[in-house]
Amino acid sequence: MAKGITKTALIRSMAEKTELSSKQVGTFFTLLADTAVKETKKNGEFTIPGIGKLVKAERKARLGRNPQTGEQIKIKAKTVVKFRVAKVAKDTIAPPKK
Repeated sequence: MAKGITKTALIRSMAEKTELSSKQVGTFFTLLADTAVKETKKNGEFTIPGIGKLVKAERKARLGRNPQTGEQIKIKAKTVVKFRVAKVAKDTIAPPKK
């Protein structure tokens, strides 16, 4: 499977297109990531328009199986982070069949 674009390549590309320095673009991405983490932790969700939404979700406790032994085990309740892709992005990347 082909690997996607690297962070460095993304920063360079964005810097060229916006005519900003690579340092400014790198700072922007760092700030965006920090804001996304803080807002998701505080409010339970963070939306990046046109791309998607980070959502904090609670998973209930449940029974599972140990794949090596087949033995039933208890899995504790926990908080997880999910990413929901925006409809615009989803339809652009993989258009629905008609």
